[in-house]
Amino acid sequence: MKFFRRVRHKLILDHKKIQYLKYALGEIILVVIGILIALQINNWNQSKKDKISLNENLIKIKSHTKEDLEQLDELVKGRKQIADLCKKARNSILNKTENDHLFLFKISGTAFADFYFKPNSGGYESLKNSKYYGKINNTQLDSLLAKYHRLVDDIAENERSYNQFTVHQENYLDTQFDRSLILASAFMPLDSLATKATPQSEYDQAFIEYTATPAYRNVISLAAWQFDTMIDQYHELTELGHLIIKEIDSITTG
Repeated sequence: MKFFRRVRHKLILDHKKIQYLKYALGEIILVVIGILIALQINNWNQSKKDKISLNENLIKIKSHTKEDLEQLDELVKGRKQIADLCKKARNSILNKTENDHLFLFKISGTAFADFYFKPNSGGYESLKNSKYYGKINNTQLDSLLAKYHRLVDDIAENERSYNQFTVHQENYLDTQFDRSLILASAFMPLDSLATKATPQSEYDQAFIEYTATPAYRNVISLAAWQFDTMIDQYHELTELGHLIIKEIDSITTG
């Protein structure tokens, strides 16, 4: 700076106005270039920080998606097992062989169980509410995440509709039957039941009457076909989850 001041002072004393103006213009240009370089470095540092923060959010979404996939795998297995039982029970109803397959009707009662898919959407919500969401706006990942969570909402509605129906039917059955014999027959070991005063024929008769009701059979019939729809949705969501993980990997490791 001392050097520049000395040059300016000398030019003024020598009355070299044109040279002074050229010098002053050159000094301004140097200052502007310095400012631009400083801004560029600052922008680069901020961009680097933003990328780190975005990646942290994406890694969290990836982790939560993996948790979802594990849960979906268990739901598919459980729903398929129950659906297969209910389909067999439905065939038995149509063939009028219910009394020959009483055990089948006992275990198909699992159709009354209320399963819910409970996704972990914390990472996604956190990203949406942050300033970093714009970094993936209108990208392939943005599209996949939107499809994923729309399907999550569809699944929740489907499950809620089915579970509310089964609860309604079960509440009605509770007003019509004393389920003590039915529950004992369903959950107590046979050797334990054999020690009771109630003969097996009474347990069986109670269950025959219980499973012959429209309310019970409505649930069995609904599960026989609606579970296939749920399972298809679980599979579709699983495929989207894998695509999301793959896309996040390409972003965070790129």
